[in-house]
Amino acid sequence: MKLLKRYSFLQLLSLGYSKIRTLFVFRDARIIRFPIDIRGKKFIQVSKGFTTGVGCRVEAYPKKNEKVMFFGENFQMNDYVHITAMEKVEIGNDVLFASKIYISDCSHGSYAGDENDSSPDSIPHDRKLFSKPVVIEDNVWLGEFVSVLPGVRIGKGTIVGANSVVSKSLPANVIAVGSPAKAIKKFNFETQRWEKIEN
Repeated sequence: MKLLKRYSFLQLLSLGYSKIRTLFVFRDARIIRFPIDIRGKKFIQVSKGFTTGVGCRVEAYPKKNEKVMFFGENFQMNDYVHITAMEKVEIGNDVLFASKIYISDCSHGSYAGDENDSSPDSIPHDRKLFSKPVVIEDNVWLGEFVSVLPGVRIGKGTIVGANSVVSKSLPANVIAVGSPAKAIKKFNFETQRWEKIEN
């Protein structure tokens, strides 16, 4: 009855169709909305409750012949999310992604300011791929248009605001915004309130 209040008849038909197709893609998934672009499926591990919006792209191109993308239980992502893994992208339990999010553990070239740096005279597509693992812990919520770059860990319970670029790791239980993303509030478990971080 709740579904009838939430969805039209045609939307319910579409959901039913997606649910049936889901069983043939990832058996443990809750629902995958189509179209979806999955590359390197055998290198991706999905847990029960996996849910997607439409137009998502998940791709795994491992250095070795092993799984490199891991989704925890009850993971949900909305429309047009793009996730790429070459070394490791690990997403915890009960994580929520809004739409149009980009997450990658790799990049074309290195720009760290060391002997591995890529020359701007080289063709970007031909530059050597570099990777650093990305870990997103349990209960994290990423807002619309968030980008998460290689080498980042986002701590448990953290919220990242819309349009933020996470280029450095974030601790647990904070709200972070901006480009680069910076923690502006932290949850106080004694007062049960989000408190401003004084910088």
